[in-house]
Amino acid sequence: MTLSLSLAEARRLALSAQGFGRVSRGAIAHRQLQAQIERLGVLQIDSVNAVVRSHYLPAFSRLGHYQAEHLDELAWGRARRRRLFEYWGHEASLLPLELYPLLRWRMRRAADGQGIYGQLAKFGVERRDVIDSVLQAVRERGALGAGSLSTRSEKAGPWWDWSAEKTALEWLFAAGEVTVAGRRGFERLYDLPERVIPGELLDQAELDEDEAQRRLLLRSADALGVASEKDLRDYYRLDAGDSKRRVAELVEEGALLPVAVQGWQQPGYCRGEPRIPRRIRHSALLSPFDSLIWARERTERLFGFRYRLEIYTPQAKRVYGYYVLPFLHHERLLARVDLRSERAAGRLAVHAVHLEEAVLSEEARQALSDALHGLAQWLGLADVWLAPGVRQLGLLG
Repeated sequence: MTLSLSLAEARRLALSAQGFGRVSRGAIAHRQLQAQIERLGVLQIDSVNAVVRSHYLPAFSRLGHYQAEHLDELAWGRARRRRLFEYWGHEASLLPLELYPLLRWRMRRAADGQGIYGQLAKFGVERRDVIDSVLQAVRERGALGAGSLSTRSEKAGPWWDWSAEKTALEWLFAAGEVTVAGRRGFERLYDLPERVIPGELLDQAELDEDEAQRRLLLRSADALGVASEKDLRDYYRLDAGDSKRRVAELVEEGALLPVAVQGWQQPGYCRGEPRIPRRIRHSALLSPFDSLIWARERTERLFGFRYRLEIYTPQAKRVYGYYVLPFLHHERLLARVDLRSERAAGRLAVHAVHLEEAVLSEEARQALSDALHGLAQWLGLADVWLAPGVRQLGLLG
């Protein structure tokens, strides 16, 4: 039997699964932060720091004011505090430690030259001398950054102009032979997995590839609420062929239920009989890399909101701005806000606000104003500055 959902029901189910609509009272403790990240199952990491590093924002969008240092401890802190690890989940990601065994097959494939881009796979075949030398250096010296190993005399060029040692570290990281022990600024510090990942996880027998992929797809379904096969696949970036086979198996065994969603051309899937909230009341600014919206086609299907990041678009060709955060108000995406943390000036600068409809309701306008003030306060910025074209919206009263 195929379940049927209206588009509004699908939106509420997706928002609830992603952790929106839950009121946090008082200070946000480690356990609440950890539970939220485990609910999401992955935080995408991105180097752009126009507002704040992207992996910090999803928890703030859902929980409000938490201490970013707590996330650092969960990701890169002492062993007793560490609950996350870095790997290729949805792009470069922070993932709950319990997912480590579910990604061993991906590491093995990478070691065999599969699932990584061509130049890195080629390096793994042709430059075993550098790879072995770098791995030995990590064994002997402990957590190392690529800069401390580079033998290149010339200055590094633009992005992806890696030294041989950096390329070797990235190959070893993809293959699971090193992992990220911490960060210095934004630079990864690589170490052996046995010095970072708990022994009970490393000692587990490797799961069959098919079973690991099924479990990842079920984690995707939990995090998304309702999703197409492509949505499920994209969450942990599985191959299309693998995903389609695994989803069919999960449907056959009853672990996934087919769902027809109003307006969707492709079938949806969910875990068991869905419990759909009667309404979602939540306002938040969203990172461009938030798992609610990172699949742009899904965002259009759910919210009727076409979103593209314009960081790499020449300024003259940008439509909305350099670093634009969608504004979620209750169950809709109502605006696009071009923001920058101007740290030297101590202010959150609002360069543009583009509305999805002619005007914001008074409630939505106040919610957006509160969201801007709240974000500035969390970032330790003293003021919110509005560009002249934004002031007419009356956001700051």
